[in-house]
Amino acid sequence: MAYTAAGPLRHEDKAARLTVHRYSGFLFRALVLLIALVMLLPLAYLLFRAGGVGWNEVLRLLGRTRLPAIMWNSLLLVCGVTTFSLALALPYAWLTERTDLPGRRIWTVLGMMPLVIPSYVGGFTLIAMFGPRGVLQELLSPFGVERLPSIYGYTGALWILTLFTYPYIYISIRAALHRFDPSLEEAARSLGYNGLQTFLRVTLPNLRPAITAGGLLVALYTLSDFGAVSLLRFNSFTRAIYVQFLSSFDRNVASLLSLALIVFTIILLLLERKSRGRGRPRYYRSSAGVSAPRKRVELGRSKWPALAFCGAVVLSALVLPTGVILFWLLRGLASGEPLAPVWEATLNSFRAGALAAIAAAVLGLPVAYAAVRMGGRLMSFASRAVYLGYGLPGIVIALSLVFFGANFALWLYQTMWMLVFAYVVRFLPQAVGAMQTSFQQMNPRLEEAGRSLGLGNRAVFRRITAPIVRPGVLAGMALVFLTTVKELPATLLLSPTGFSTLATQIWSATDEAFFTRAAAPALVLLAMSALSIFLVLMQEEKEVVSG
Repeated sequence: MAYTAAGPLRHEDKAARLTVHRYSGFLFRALVLLIALVMLLPLAYLLFRAGGVGWNEVLRLLGRTRLPAIMWNSLLLVCGVTTFSLALALPYAWLTERTDLPGRRIWTVLGMMPLVIPSYVGGFTLIAMFGPRGVLQELLSPFGVERLPSIYGYTGALWILTLFTYPYIYISIRAALHRFDPSLEEAARSLGYNGLQTFLRVTLPNLRPAITAGGLLVALYTLSDFGAVSLLRFNSFTRAIYVQFLSSFDRNVASLLSLALIVFTIILLLLERKSRGRGRPRYYRSSAGVSAPRKRVELGRSKWPALAFCGAVVLSALVLPTGVILFWLLRGLASGEPLAPVWEATLNSFRAGALAAIAAAVLGLPVAYAAVRMGGRLMSFASRAVYLGYGLPGIVIALSLVFFGANFALWLYQTMWMLVFAYVVRFLPQAVGAMQTSFQQMNPRLEEAGRSLGLGNRAVFRRITAPIVRPGVLAGMALVFLTTVKELPATLLLSPTGFSTLATQIWSATDEAFFTRAAAPALVLLAMSALSIFLVLMQEEKEVVSG
C-alpha cells in the first residue's frame, strides 16, 4: 500500500490522481504546442508573402540575388564566429569559476558586459579606431603609415560578432560549471587522472549541453545580425534581406530570402540535435542542492598568463569600445555640444526589457521542461520551433507583426504588448536554452520522489523543481533583458508613438554621424547591463551560502 504524509493512499485516491495527472499532462502539452505555434507567426507571414510567387519567378529572383554566394558567406561567418567565441568563452569561464584567479568576481562581470553593446555600436567603434582616417591612422601617419589593412568584409564582421557574442557561450558554460557536481572530478583524480585529463574526460563532456546551447545562440545571432554586417559591408542573408525590404521595396524577394534563412536555421537545429546524440544523456548531479563551496584550482605561475588572457579579452571587447564612446562624449563636451536627454529613454528601455524577460521566463519554462522531460515528436517539434524566430532578422519579425496587427489585431497595433511580443518571439530561445541546461542537470528522481510522497505536480514544481532550476531561469531572464534593451529594428517599427529607447537614440545619432549624442545613451546602456549582471551574481552567491 502506498503512503502519503497524511497516511495510506486508497485505491480510489490513486485512480483519481492518475486521472488528474493525465488531464494535466494533456493540458501542459497543449500549452507548449500553443506557445510554439504562436512563435511561428513570422513564418506564416513569410509563407503568405512567398505563396503568390511562381516557380519561374522564384528561380529568376533568387538568381538575381546570388543566393549561393549569400549562403556561403553566411556559413563562413557562422562557423568562424561560433568557433572563435567558444575559444574565448571556455577558458574564460573556467578561469573565473574554477580557479583562484585574482579579482575573479570583477573579471566575471567584465566578461559578461560586452553582451550589452549593440553590434552596430561595435561596428562604429571598430571603424572609428581602425578604419580610414580613424584614430589609429592618425596616430601612425607621422611615421609614414598612409594606409592600414582593410577591416571591411569578412574579417571585420568576424571580429565584431565574436567579441560581442562570446558571452552567450560564456554565461551558459559558467552556469553549468556553477552547478557541476565536484565529486565527479574528485573521483577522476582519485583514479590517477591529472588536471588536464580530468577536464578533457570528465568536465568537458558534462559541459556539452551548455556549449551546445550557447553555441546555437551564437550561430543564430550571427545569422540574424544586421548592424555589424551592414556597417562592415559583408553581404550575408540579413544585409540582402534588408536591401530587398527597404531599398528595392520588393517584399516577395525578401520573403524568399527569409525562408532560405529559416531553412539555414533548421539545419543548425538539426545539427545541434545530432551533436547531443541519441537518447537523453544525463548531465545532472546526484544530490539535490546547489554546489557547495569547493576548493579552487591554484594557478601558481600560470596566474600571469591567465590574467593576460582575461585582460586581452576585456580590453578588446569592452575597454576599447567604451574608450571610443568616452572619446565621443569628451570631444562633444569640449566643443560645447549639448547631450541628448536619456532619462525617459532609460525608463522605457528598462520597462520593455523587464516585461520581455518576465514573459520569456513564463513562456520558456514549460517549453524547456517539455524539451528535457517529455518525449514524443510533438514536444520535440515544439521545443525547436521557438528557435526559428531567433534566426530571423528583427526587421522580418517586426514586419510580420505589422501585417498581423494591421489586418487581424488592430487593437494591438503599436502598443507595448505588441512590442513585448516581438521581443519574446525574437529572444525566447535565450531563456529556453539557459533553463533547458538547468533541467538537464537536475536529477529527475527528485521529482519522482516528491510524487511518490503524495505531492501533486504543482507542489513538486514549487518545492523541488523551481528552487533547483532558478539559476537557469535567472540567467535566461538576464540574457533576454540585456538583448531586449539593445534591439533596434523591432523597436523602430513596432514601438508606440513617441516611445524612445536607448537603442533608438543611439541608432538615430550614429546614423547621422552625431557620435557625441550617441555617447550618453551608450554609457547608460552599459551601466544598466552591469546592474543586471550584478543582481544575478548576488543571487548565485546567496544560493551557494544557503547550500
